[in-house]
Amino acid sequence: MQSSAVLSIARQYADAVSARDFAAVTRMFTDDIVWHQPGTNQFSGSHRGAAAIGEMFGGMMAVTEGTFELRTTGDPMVNGALVATPVHFSARRNGEVMGMNGVDLLRIEGDRIAEVWLFSAGQGGEDAFWGTA
Repeated sequence: MQSSAVLSIARQYADAVSARDFAAVTRMFTDDIVWHQPGTNQFSGSHRGAAAIGEMFGGMMAVTEGTFELRTTGDPMVNGALVATPVHFSARRNGEVMGMNGVDLLRIEGDRIAEVWLFSAGQGGEDAFWGTA
């Protein structure tokens, strides 16, 4: 796949996440998508399939009362079918505010996202913010 096509998919993903259009995000996934959410909090772990990932998104939006936001902070970087995008994410929950940098790493298969790994600059703080179920 051409790097321009991979970049286009990554940009569409970032735009949809930034707009909080999670229905559009999940339409970009392959049927067997795997999402690797880091840490040891209630949303951590590997989530398989668009329905499971949509449920995770819904849970994050519910506990933050819709305040979760993500924006890109730099250009996506391509290595074959992998795209790494620097991001900043933030949310409010129970009077607490979380804001930190991270990286979203996507594996593109055809014209869809097959796998996602997220990285946080301060995983301990993120875990404390999300808490346990």
